Amino acid sequence: MTKEKRTIHIALPCTGEEEWQACKEPLMTGWLTSGPKVRQFEGDFAKMHNVDHACAVTSCTTAIHMALAALGVGPGDEVLVPAFTWVSTANAVLYCGATPVFVDVDPETFNMNPTDIAHRITARTKAIIPVHLFGLCADMDAIKAAAPGLKIVEDGACAAGASYKGVFAGGLGDLGTFSFHPRKSVTTGEGGMVTTNDPELGAKLEILRNHGASISEEMRHHGAKPYLLPDFNVMGFNYRMTDLQGAVGVVQLKKLNAFIDERAKWAQYYKEQLAEIDWLRTPTEPKGYRHGWQSYPCFVDEDKAPMKRNDIMEILKNEGIATRPGTHAVHMLGFYAQKYNIKPEDFPGAQASNDFSMSIPLHNKMEKEDFDYVIAALKSIK
Repeated sequence: MTKEKRTIHIALPCTGEEEWQACKEPLMTGWLTSGPKVRQFEGDFAKMHNVDHACAVTSCTTAIHMALAALGVGPGDEVLVPAFTWVSTANAVLYCGATPVFVDVDPETFNMNPTDIAHRITARTKAIIPVHLFGLCADMDAIKAAAPGLKIVEDGACAAGASYKGVFAGGLGDLGTFSFHPRKSVTTGEGGMVTTNDPELGAKLEILRNHGASISEEMRHHGAKPYLLPDFNVMGFNYRMTDLQGAVGVVQLKKLNAFIDERAKWAQYYKEQLAEIDWLRTPTEPKGYRHGWQSYPCFVDEDKAPMKRNDIMEILKNEGIATRPGTHAVHMLGFYAQKYNIKPEDFPGAQASNDFSMSIPLHNKMEKEDFDYVIAALKSIK
């Protein structure tokens, strides 16, 4: 190992004085709920991702729920979701009263396997949620070919700034969704975004976000008769982002491209330095993709590794290095396994990803010494 023990987090938000100062205006003006700063954040996000509409919400989970609601997904419908993803992808389908139908993933990319889609489609299938896991866009051409006619909601929780064949995440389906949780490349603490190029869906999102109100609070407040309450013709949700979050988001978004470029540089450094470890497969960036590098998910080949993945993670923890499984196989979680009587082996790609993925630290507060420390620790495992 190296000389002095370090503490290296799996992720750290890169925030500071600019974000702190950005919060002053909402606090001083008293406009704390969704207002001008959220509007600015939405406009900036839409412009950066080359989409027509962006609607800021409280999380990516609520973003997916609202996107599905805007498409009219409800009881009796089925929605295809990857078996290896964060649980909220499937939960959002249940929030609509619909049924999540799992699709296996490719352990090489950790994304939805297009070859497992066609036989999962039934007469009840209404939509599909490809996940751009860890910042790598799913193979959207192959997915669209395997699921013709299905509405597409991108789960781009990890993929702000990522692209596929020249098209940004968020513009690859009917709707896109994003997360601004502190583990993501840019953060608003909690928070999410829904994007679309469909003006009708864009209008629906605005209404659904604010309880179903026919106009926003900001529009009513600045209108000719602010004392008149809006009409409510649909059931909506309280999924409004605050202007404090929006103000932070405006600042963070300006840094996104630089954050990704820096992460991409260190991802390549990891790839080069870890190439000699035959039991560790590092992630790749296919030609034509721009990886968002939300994290750095490796795959531990236990046939070649000197010990099990969890034992490797324990050694790294004892050296001060945080690791995590990439994410979890949702079909193996107790609630879903029991509700739908699913066995781990029913989705072998997801099961392997669940059992053998290992994310190592990659974030914008790491220095070269931190990366070298992680590399040395991995190389010392024999």
